[in-house]
Amino acid sequence: MSETSVATDRRLVLLQQVFGAATSEASAAMRRWSRGEITLSLDQLREMPLEQVSRDFELGTDLTTMVVLTLQGEAGGTMILTFDEENGARLVESLTGQPCQTTEGWSELAESALCETGNILGCAYLNAITRLVGVDLIPSPPIFLQDFGACVLEQALTQQVDVVRDVMICETRFSRDGQDLNWSVLFIPNRQLCDRLDANQ
Repeated sequence: MSETSVATDRRLVLLQQVFGAATSEASAAMRRWSRGEITLSLDQLREMPLEQVSRDFELGTDLTTMVVLTLQGEAGGTMILTFDEENGARLVESLTGQPCQTTEGWSELAESALCETGNILGCAYLNAITRLVGVDLIPSPPIFLQDFGACVLEQALTQQVDVVRDVMICETRFSRDGQDLNWSVLFIPNRQLCDRLDANQ
């Protein structure tokens, strides 16, 4: 095994621990926010070539509903929350106590509820990473988007890629009462944040 492969394995083991703790915090926050309905668990961390990401996550030419946060500063990145409309609408209904119909688009109230969901998740992840790297990570306000998922993902990923490193993806599973939901969180640190994470191995 090459030195590069060993370093990559060490980084992924460390980050698995960091994001495992972050996901646990995010899950507790989501349970409070969703009145006990939604929990999260960390599936895995993966490093893969840029061209493989859109294919693996089925973010192609179809419009996707997303909440996007970017981390401001030199060491930053992007967090993308993607979800299907049915389960997104059910979450909005449970949070607001009002029916949520998406046939004519999302209401301002629905968008606000989903953006706050992204904000809660983002803060939990950033708190855990900040404790590790000792650098304050400041998130932008969450943005609600309906766009082509592959385009949004590519814009985020191109900030991370360099000539020697694949893209790192943090995969998170959402569930309601033990049933998986068709939601995903993709956390994509940029190259500078990856370097800081590497320095803390």
